[in-house]
Amino acid sequence: MNMILKGKVHKYGANVNTDEIIPARYLNSSDPEVLAKHCMEDIDKNFINKISKGDFVVAADNFGCGSSREHAPLALKACAISAVIANSFARIFHRNAINIGLPILESPQAVKALQNGDEIEVDLAEGTIKNIATGEVYIAQKFPEFMQNIIKAGGLLEYIRGDKKNVKKV
Repeated sequence: MNMILKGKVHKYGANVNTDEIIPARYLNSSDPEVLAKHCMEDIDKNFINKISKGDFVVAADNFGCGSSREHAPLALKACAISAVIANSFARIFHRNAINIGLPILESPQAVKALQNGDEIEVDLAEGTIKNIATGEVYIAQKFPEFMQNIIKAGGLLEYIRGDKKNVKKV
């Protein structure tokens, strides 16, 4: 499976929580377009105006900490962020991200080296992150094939709907 993503880095620090990703005052909607308009606005008021389709959020430790709301990864995906790269993720954010088909990668090496505005290329199948300008390649943990298939399908529900033969009967 070829899953190559390209875009620009938008870098943040540690402990970016779900209220910073999508403020609670917008949780009365689960409409992806509404969530996208307010994504990251409490941590970066100009975020939505700076990003382009396919860009990346890069952050330090514990990205997505806080509440267990699925709105946070949904907001990032809805504003066309192609993946989040961090040192580590809060467990519930990790699961929610995969469930909605938002790729996340843990790579302390990439987080340390990458800067705002760097152009990168991410190969999800291989778990590599390449800085296009410098040619440096950083390693992230590769997704298992079944998770790659969930992400490629656009999320867990889409995967199950589209691939009934892979769903085991209980």
